Amino acid sequence: MGTPQAGDVTNLLLAWQEGDEKALQSLMDLVYQDLRRAAHRYMQGERSSHTLQTTALVHEVYLRLVGVRRVNWQNRAHFLAICARLMRRVLVDFARERGYQKRGAGEPRLSLDENLNIGTRPDADLVALDEGLKRLAEVDQRKSQVVELRFFGGLSVEETGAALSISPETVMRDWKLAKAWLLREIGQGGHNGA
Repeated sequence: MGTPQAGDVTNLLLAWQEGDEKALQSLMDLVYQDLRRAAHRYMQGERSSHTLQTTALVHEVYLRLVGVRRVNWQNRAHFLAICARLMRRVLVDFARERGYQKRGAGEPRLSLDENLNIGTRPDADLVALDEGLKRLAEVDQRKSQVVELRFFGGLSVEETGAALSISPETVMRDWKLAKAWLLREIGQGGHNGA
């Protein structure tokens, strides 16, 4: 993601937390391009006829942020992590609203490679990924968060480490293990346990 000054973001987060509604708008202006890049990266994996576009996804995240009240904001990385979680919720909710359920065939079409692509049936894969991430969180919350930040938030290894207060090496280890676990879990229809 881009390079807004971390102190500026933190100051705006604290001002917003104290009730300054204008601080949220200033904050969004400061990190908008970061969020747009993350949304664009994800939306590239969607089918071309997808009705939700990059800008709409960022705006949905903004609308959901307006309703957030009781968060003890820490810093830019924490804010981007929350945005990644909101982006995930928007995308999964959208996929479910469109009537996409489990894929059923059992073949893993999901690709969690470094390009962060998703398979040939993006909406169904997204729902399957969301369900897999929920199961992974029951087993290992941190690995689930690493996938969420990298896949949905588009955060780099370093940014993910900062958001979770872990080293880049730990991020990469968690990323690799989580990918293998998810591909196995989704490929077996989620009936694998752990």
